[in-house]
Amino acid sequence: MARVLVASLVAMIIAILSGPTFIAFLRRNEFGQHVREYMPGRHLEKQGTPTMGGLLIVAAATVAFLSVSRYTAPALTIFGTALACGAIGFLDDYIKARHRRSLGLSARWKMLMLVAVTAAVGFAAHHQQLRHDVFVPVVDSWIPLGPFWYVLLFLIIAGSVNGVNLTDGLDGLAAGTGIIALTTLTAMAVTIYIRSGTSTHGRIANRLDLAFIGAALIGAGIGFLWFNAFPAEVFMGDTGAMAIGGGIAAMAIMMKVELLLLFVGGIFAIEAISVMLQVLSFKWWGRRIFLMAPIHYHFEMKAWSETKIMVRFWIVTAIFCAAGFALFYKYYPNIRPQ
Repeated sequence: MARVLVASLVAMIIAILSGPTFIAFLRRNEFGQHVREYMPGRHLEKQGTPTMGGLLIVAAATVAFLSVSRYTAPALTIFGTALACGAIGFLDDYIKARHRRSLGLSARWKMLMLVAVTAAVGFAAHHQQLRHDVFVPVVDSWIPLGPFWYVLLFLIIAGSVNGVNLTDGLDGLAAGTGIIALTTLTAMAVTIYIRSGTSTHGRIANRLDLAFIGAALIGAGIGFLWFNAFPAEVFMGDTGAMAIGGGIAAMAIMMKVELLLLFVGGIFAIEAISVMLQVLSFKWWGRRIFLMAPIHYHFEMKAWSETKIMVRFWIVTAIFCAAGFALFYKYYPNIRPQ
């Protein structure tokens, strides 16, 4: 159990100590944020702020995880998913920085790459003999999906990655909400480990490996938040947002708590839904539901400060995650990663 805390502390210390040097490197190479013209006025002041800070998160989490991991297949699947999604985000960020524009990879290329990531996760899940059904809490039953379970994997990975990415619009917003979500999933992983013990044998140590990658991402996220808190010295960019989103999605898949992402990732779902509603409303009726989407910009347009939006979104995320963990604790007593 102590190694979970060690993974988090190592990642946090690495991120905090290497942060100033890394930010200086980004400034020297002019890897700065390009703000779109239609963004709220206060965002224009952020033009040129170093981005791709997600590399700091990925690097710190990688060192911490590899130093404590037992290298089990479920944990390595989560780690690989976070790295792969982060790599897609890095490519997007690099194109933006080099071409000095706010647009990077096209949506089509991102989706194709996420399909490839999903295929790899699906192969790993099949190799680990994860069941192709979904547990529904409260009604306490399994819904068999058969081959459609792989479609669900894509929806989970793409939805989580894009949800976190859309949330990454204000200082500390995506990092803070991501940390809360990862903490909840890591607590679930620890609970699975604790419940793995029976009257005939002790706890199965390998099952704690899922918590190591979660803790490493949490520590790296906290270290990054040290520099990303308002006013931000660095932005995580798509690199960090997609890595965090990929890690969240893969943890839910490997622990067979797919439906609980509706709670754990509730704030990310709200952000994504607000964009979809805005687009559909304008397309069908010529009207906008929100002053600006994603929804955090709506509140910014209503003159809420960035700090107020950030803290209130953190609170909402914590409430959602508490509800998700309560459902897990009550209704998932026998769930085990394979």
